This record gives sequence, C-alpha cells and structure tokens, in this order.
Amino acid sequence: MAIFFTLFYQPIFNFLVWLYNHLPGQDLGLAIIILTLVIRLILYIPSKKAIKAQKELASIQPEIDKIKEEYKNDKEKMGPALMALYKERKINPFASCLPMLIQLPFIFAIFKVFFDGLTKENAMEALYPFVANPGVLNPMAFGFFDLSEKSIIVAILAGLGQFWQTKMLSASNKNAKASLSSSLNKQMLYIFPLFTVFIGSRFPAGVTFYWLLTTLFSIGQQYIVLGRKKKQPAGTAEVGEVIDKK
Repeated sequence: MAIFFTLFYQPIFNFLVWLYNHLPGQDLGLAIIILTLVIRLILYIPSKKAIKAQKELASIQPEIDKIKEEYKNDKEKMGPALMALYKERKINPFASCLPMLIQLPFIFAIFKVFFDGLTKENAMEALYPFVANPGVLNPMAFGFFDLSEKSIIVAILAGLGQFWQTKMLSASNKNAKASLSSSLNKQMLYIFPLFTVFIGSRFPAGVTFYWLLTTLFSIGQQYIVLGRKKKQPAGTAEVGEVIDKK
C-alpha cells in the first residue's frame, strides 16, 4: 500500500489538485478531463499495441474456432495447436491484456483520489510541499454537476461508451460476425457494459465521469489505429489480397 500511495495515488492526487488550483473557477470537472487526457497519453503506446492485438486475434478467429472444434474432446492437443497457430501468425494472445493490467493501479488510484479527496477531511495531507492547499475540493463541476454524488445518467453513458468501443473494434474486422459468435465476445459486447452501468451507478460521479472520458479517448484512439484502412481508395487491394488471388 505504501508503494501504491507513493507511485500512483499521491502523484495523481497532487496533479489533480494542481490543475484545480490553476484552472479558471477551480472547475474540478475540467481538471478531470485534463487529467484523463494526460493518463491516456501515458498509456497510449501499450493501448495501441493492445488494439492491434485484439484485431489480429479477431482476424484468425475462424481458425481458432476450427481448432477448438477439431480438438474439443482432446484438450491436451488443443493448447499446443492454438499456440502453434499464434506462433505461425506471430500473434501474442496475451498482448491485449497488458494495457488493462497497467491501467488497474491507475483506476484504483483514481477511485481513491475522488473518494478520499471529496469525502475525507485529511485528504490534503497527501499534497507535496510545492502544491498549494485549496482547503477542500469543490465537487461541483461546470456549475451544475456534483461529482461527489452518484449519477445513474453518467453510469449509463459510460456503459454505452463501453458498448460502442467493443462494437467498433468488432466491426473493423471482416471476420467480426465469426468473432462475435463466441461467448467471450458476447460477454464483452453486452455483459461488460451492463456491469459498467451497475458498478458506475454506485460510485461517486467523479469516478464514473473519469471512466466515461477514458472510454471516449479509447474510442478516439481505436479510430486512429483502425480507421486508416478505411481511407484506402476504392478499387484498390492490399498486397496480401493480390497475392491470395494469384
């Protein structure tokens, strides 16, 4: 906990308070937007690798399903066969999990920042000497949005954003239908957004607002990483497609 406090909670809390002190009107909502953008920039490279890894996995989903069907009664052979496929295609099946693992301490720190910073009287004791103490953080964002209270509206928006993000990744791949047929992808597409709404509605709105912003920034990153192929002129074919036709 001491390492978590020093490496994650304290820097994030101090940066949030510093932003709060220097923004016009000391608007906590605007401070959260800037904080989210900075964290997303820090996580940009691993997130980019994860998006590509998810797309690569989706592209070979039919082959994965074929191997699973072939060895459905022989689990000992299924594992090596799948690993051989990943090795042949130079795909790391665990690459998409790395950014989530990296984000977990940030998420926990953000939750603690908003929970402690908005509810505990001694929260400002974690400030660095060079960060001015504002006394308390005004939870009212944009003049009307109380970030210390729960908000079902923000939770629903976060869930919809999560659905859009997963749907966008699936739709970007020509094998999306095959990929979405798996139970895992169905869970990601439907159950996880519902879980986000359920959990988000029980957290302070500051936490859910951060999660919504993170999802929207992730959607923007997916558009940048995956949207480039869509800009390809009509009537042209990729090198791989030409080779296959030959």
